[in-house]
Amino acid sequence: MAEMHHFTDDNFHAEVLNCPGPVLVDFTAEWCGPCHMLAPVVARLNEAWNGAVKVGHLDIDANLAVTQQYEVMGVPTLILFKGGRPVERLSGYMAEKRILTKLEPHLA
Repeated sequence: MAEMHHFTDDNFHAEVLNCPGPVLVDFTAEWCGPCHMLAPVVARLNEAWNGAVKVGHLDIDANLAVTQQYEVMGVPTLILFKGGRPVERLSGYMAEKRILTKLEPHLA
């Protein structure tokens, strides 16, 4: 079972930007209904990738610096980082198949 990470302003640089492999960050909020709908999809992706992609959540309310740095204006927002740079950004709830279609080209 792959670990689900919790990213913060304090650990973002080390856990995401300095990670040698791809990292999927789920920008989320406790009050966000669509975020709760997306959470099981993100969990399934994490299990399917089994550590090949580091996957985790970042609470936008508790981590304003990273949220503002990446101009996250709405949640849920998924950003795939590769080599410390954002390479794909998806906003709003979407089905797992659509997410995979958008992310898989960056994971090959």
